[in-house]
Amino acid sequence: MMISHNKITLAGIFFLGLCTAVSAQPDRWQQRVKYTMHVDMDVNTNRFTGDQTLAYTNNSPDTLSKVFYHLYWNAFQPNSMMDTRSRELGKIVYSSGRRGGREQDWDSRVKDRILNLKPEEIGYQKVLSLTLNGVPQTFKEEETILEVTLNKPILPHTTVVFQMKFEAQVPLQIRRSGRDNPQTGIRYSMSQWYPKLCEYDYEGWHPTPYVAREFYGVWGDYDVTISMDKSYILGGTGYLENAAAVGYGYEAPGTKVVRPAGDRLVWHFTAPNVHDFMWAADPDYKHLVRRLPDGRVINVLYKNKSGELRQDTLWNILADAAVLVLPYMEKNFGKYPYKQYSFVHGGDGGMEYPMSTLLVGPSLGGAFHEWMHSWYQGMLGTNEGMYPWMDEGFTTYAEARVSGYYYEEMLKLHPDNKGLQDIVERQRTQLPLLQAASYNSYFSLVKSGLQEPLTTHADHYNTNFGYSIASYSMGAMFIEQLGYIVGAQVRDEILLEYYREWRFKHPNASDFMRVAEKVSGLKLDWYKEYWVNTTKTIDYGIDSLWEENGKSKIRLKMVGYMPMPLDVVMTYKDGSKEMVYIPQYQMFGEKPVEDRAIPRTVAEPWKWTSPTYTLEVNHRLLDVKVVEIDPSQRMADVDRKNNKLELNW
Repeated sequence: MMISHNKITLAGIFFLGLCTAVSAQPDRWQQRVKYTMHVDMDVNTNRFTGDQTLAYTNNSPDTLSKVFYHLYWNAFQPNSMMDTRSRELGKIVYSSGRRGGREQDWDSRVKDRILNLKPEEIGYQKVLSLTLNGVPQTFKEEETILEVTLNKPILPHTTVVFQMKFEAQVPLQIRRSGRDNPQTGIRYSMSQWYPKLCEYDYEGWHPTPYVAREFYGVWGDYDVTISMDKSYILGGTGYLENAAAVGYGYEAPGTKVVRPAGDRLVWHFTAPNVHDFMWAADPDYKHLVRRLPDGRVINVLYKNKSGELRQDTLWNILADAAVLVLPYMEKNFGKYPYKQYSFVHGGDGGMEYPMSTLLVGPSLGGAFHEWMHSWYQGMLGTNEGMYPWMDEGFTTYAEARVSGYYYEEMLKLHPDNKGLQDIVERQRTQLPLLQAASYNSYFSLVKSGLQEPLTTHADHYNTNFGYSIASYSMGAMFIEQLGYIVGAQVRDEILLEYYREWRFKHPNASDFMRVAEKVSGLKLDWYKEYWVNTTKTIDYGIDSLWEENGKSKIRLKMVGYMPMPLDVVMTYKDGSKEMVYIPQYQMFGEKPVEDRAIPRTVAEPWKWTSPTYTLEVNHRLLDVKVVEIDPSQRMADVDRKNNKLELNW
């Protein structure tokens, strides 16, 4: 999802190939679901009824005596955990860094709005009945969690069938899902809309209440039928199986659309091998379609509330941009495995779902970010609550890469566009713009005193401010800085191998680090230990210089408490340069040469127990012009003022 500070059915051969690929991955069991749902929507009352059949396969070695479901929309009721938490965070005021301003820490989209919802405006999900293999079950609603005590336990390696009847009321748009968003005019953003079985993994059940953010779901197949007023146009997850009876741009070219008589229309979607299902609906959606040569489709559904031509133009640019960047995304992060992707106007910012995203507007950065979530959350399905920095952070890093590629390609197509030239030049001469922003946000977090370890659960951060920067910025920096430690090319190989080994699985941080170690040949557990498990900071400096026997000596000091390898670049009076590379002792190896234009000398490793380190170069001291630690500025040194020394002899 995009943060706010205050702040394609794959059938037959394809599916068989997908399953074969997954089976070759690390052998960690995971549960499996198959949802079949029928929904009848009443657009006058904003309520719907649903029938859900869920085939649940217990692939674990455990016998399950209970199951849990999420009832997300119950959060949108006065005095819910989400409401209470938001209002408590509103009592926290922090310095925003914006001209010395002070801001309340609550999410500006939530604030105290839930407390003031009227009965017809709240959200709810009510389970009316539930059976297991035809036998009624006892269940208890605990706000956003349904606890089910089974009359007969689910044995290991067996499949059971739950059947459920439920009803729901769509809340006013508060957070992610809802209706009648005044900003966009979108009628329905239907995320977290159905009772969803909680995940059970090697750690046990995860009945996480809906307090603020981040999700975790069971892999499986969805078959969803939605009946509603035929004036509405839908978009979201999955493939529309009855496109010839629906139309609205979903039909194959040349197909004659024949809609059934009556005032309602049935939409039938299927989605294979996903862990959630989202849809949105509005009578005034415009549907843009981009068909790729390989048959895949990009769908863009949007509403032009203002009627301005510029809005139509921006959404068309987004659709074209998606076509342009997809090959780059697949080359660098892995193949996108589905037959379609939908950018859907809706929600309250940007929020990722399988095969789709909700976007509040046609921002390219937002679109690239949410689409990259198809990798980091959609396929590499980490538990977002436990590892939000792997979800949001990896995505933020990838967004910066994709954005940079997009503008470079656009400049080739439009070489006389001065605005594009300026953007691309900045991309070339410094860290990618989003990456620079990540570093600056991190530095402000350190100064604020509100930093918490990345091991903190997404809902358990003391502040939204701390969560946002930790998850988005520090997570992105984790990948960028990994490139500094192992080399950028090796880092890119790590990301591709991570995709190959763990797609359609639930990897954790240690799983990623093992991939990184295997690809790089370096020990990297120390990196995770310091950056993820602690709030220790990196701070190196140049202490002193002197000459001995015609050679220059440079003493470096470790001021912070997080050790790192160092790139120290020497620039001499004759214009030549030399890099002295100091590995970190705990790496037990060294990264490959990154820039062959600069000669590199590999020094002895620096042991973290030593507060200082002295390096030597075969030049007289008077020949030295500049000494600089990490000129690439990929290392998150919290005080860069002592990283560079210029000598004026």
